[in-house]
Amino acid sequence: MLLAEVAATSDAVAATRSRLAKRAALADLLRRAAPNGEAGGPGDDVEIVVSYLAGELRQRRTGLGWASLRSLPPPAGSPTLTVEAVDATFEEMAALSGPGSDTARSAAATALFAAATEREQSFLRGLVAGDLRQGALDALVVDAVAEAAGVPVDAVRRAVMLRGATGPVARAALEAPGPTAALTALAGFGLEVGRPVRPMLAQSAPDVAAAFDKLGASPAADDPGHRVSVDVKLDGIRIQVHRDGDAVRVFTRSLDDITPRVPEIVADARSLASERFVLDGEALVVGPDGVARPFQETAARSATRDAGGAGGGDAGGAGGADGEAALAGALALRPYFFDVLHADGHDLIDAPLHERLDVLDQVAGSFTVRRLATASPGAAEEFFAEAVREGQEGVVVKSLDAPYAAGRRGAGWVKVKPRHTLDLVVLAVEWGSGRRTGLLSNIHLGARDPQGGFVMLGKTFKGMTDEMLRWQTERFLELETSRTDYVVHVRPEQVVEIAFDGLQRSTRYPGGLALRFARVLRYRDDKTADEADTIEAVRALA
Repeated sequence: MLLAEVAATSDAVAATRSRLAKRAALADLLRRAAPNGEAGGPGDDVEIVVSYLAGELRQRRTGLGWASLRSLPPPAGSPTLTVEAVDATFEEMAALSGPGSDTARSAAATALFAAATEREQSFLRGLVAGDLRQGALDALVVDAVAEAAGVPVDAVRRAVMLRGATGPVARAALEAPGPTAALTALAGFGLEVGRPVRPMLAQSAPDVAAAFDKLGASPAADDPGHRVSVDVKLDGIRIQVHRDGDAVRVFTRSLDDITPRVPEIVADARSLASERFVLDGEALVVGPDGVARPFQETAARSATRDAGGAGGGDAGGAGGADGEAALAGALALRPYFFDVLHADGHDLIDAPLHERLDVLDQVAGSFTVRRLATASPGAAEEFFAEAVREGQEGVVVKSLDAPYAAGRRGAGWVKVKPRHTLDLVVLAVEWGSGRRTGLLSNIHLGARDPQGGFVMLGKTFKGMTDEMLRWQTERFLELETSRTDYVVHVRPEQVVEIAFDGLQRSTRYPGGLALRFARVLRYRDDKTADEADTIEAVRALA
């Protein structure tokens, strides 16, 4: 299949707000990409196209960055690139290392972009930068696979959940000669210990009472039949731990294998009585006093690679004793598990949560997340307040009857976190891409410095409606002082109310702090920049 066909579909998807129209466009392309389709090629074509439609390269890292793509060669006059050839080129780039690799990678990128038309260059640049905002995320691609194969979407979702990737599932469904054969192929995907499953995610609620409402638990307060589980929400990294005998593997939320980096978690998993399980939880750095350290230390520790380069493909774990001791050191990660998907030969993803928790307590022992089973919104609110006082992120309220809805935001889990807000000043704005092309989108946020000027704390494009985007484009062009290719610098006059989940230390910004998960609530025309929150107020929050 030609890359031009994928780029054209991306344009069509970006041009409509209708989910049905997006899905139809994606499904049409998938039918054509299938081996028996009109543009069908090798089976790999389907997997590549699925990845590109979701806005991602199949290679996690290519070594190319946005800066390296600012100056592109003149585009080709007509489309000749196939998705298979493009994927192969990125695979070659990803494999490059050592002396001369940067030069070789640059030459390969130049040759690839020289063979691409102007539209294809834009599409490829969006893929490389992870900035292909076309309104087609993986969940919509999954729906399109179901439509293209003529099968129920739940069958595709379940297969993707268990396989941990959409591409292989799409290939199996679309290579089948018909819907019946496709369903048989999809049923062949099952949970395998050692292969990661897409994690279940939680919906959000502004408070505990709203979480009870979402779960249908509030009408009968204090009725044991409406009990929920309220888990402490830890500020760590999501982990999925698989054990089969001495073989242990640890995966992140994005299904990256980090086993060699976390020998202490491997050791903790091996210390459990059960020898075959799949556990879902969080990992975080805990100090000698038993108190969780700031999230940055957890992130830094989990990103550390073992010095000996051990064990990337070895399911047995993370290298030798010396390497483990050096890694574990002062920044030791501790796992806290809140769910179990498999234990001792039994798959549990379809079991209700109350059954899974009984098994979890037996398997994980002292490594479980603290939780409260209650039918009382008041008791849950007290539990939430206590967790926040301890410095935790909040709580997750869970239906005790819900199965494990892997790979999506299931209706059975609802997270509640305290909302922090600041009134900040917009310092600059970046031009958008995809559906936001031609609009000013990503805003640079600054806190007021009482000594003069503003201190940048981060950027965000979250929470903006179409109306807000149109308004801010007009507003910030009025305030423009200078610009580069991608950034419009503005007079620091416009105040914006920002919600965020927390603060973290940062070497990127001069104030040493950055907002976590910042999103726009509203623009404050009732406040001047002199009334914005100060950097001292931000530091006090930290």
